[in-house]
Amino acid sequence: MKNIFLLLFVLIVMDCLSAGAQALHLGIKAGTDLSEVTGYSVQNGLKGGFMAGAFAEVNLILLGVQPEVLYSQINTQGSDNQNIKLQYLNIPILLTIKLPIPILSLLLGPQFSTLLNKNDNLETNGKNAFTSGNFSMVAGAQLNILKFKGGVRYVYGFSDINNTSASGSWKTRTVQIYVGLRIF
Repeated sequence: MKNIFLLLFVLIVMDCLSAGAQALHLGIKAGTDLSEVTGYSVQNGLKGGFMAGAFAEVNLILLGVQPEVLYSQINTQGSDNQNIKLQYLNIPILLTIKLPIPILSLLLGPQFSTLLNKNDNLETNGKNAFTSGNFSMVAGAQLNILKFKGGVRYVYGFSDINNTSASGSWKTRTVQIYVGLRIF
């Protein structure tokens, strides 16, 4: 058992020491958000929006970290067919797991979001209808070809974004499809 822990420790140290050669990279990305808000008083179903932002990546041999700052738009409709556009600043912090196929990696991690603007008049007569924060988990896959990236991921919202007392719980679900460019 000690040998297994020693081997694991040596592999982690070697992975960290090689990080200097693989360094820090920065880039930009943009794509589409197919999202829905689930719950009472909103119509379920995916609606298109967009996302854009920047990312950083610190790559080790088998693992990496990819923090991002993204502008994201979630569109939905109220039960009265009123269009609702929620604009978020998302900060995902993703663990990158490299697969045996060199160009493919898996992404997994939390996402913290803050609402930038909101549609306040959804059945609330002037009250704020949506909470200002949202906590989500992200899982996806990403292709890495030279300086280009492309990927798809699923964002599952855990937070209740309903700030009204009468309409039950509202949660977000999003599928993101994106392309990116590593600048350096």
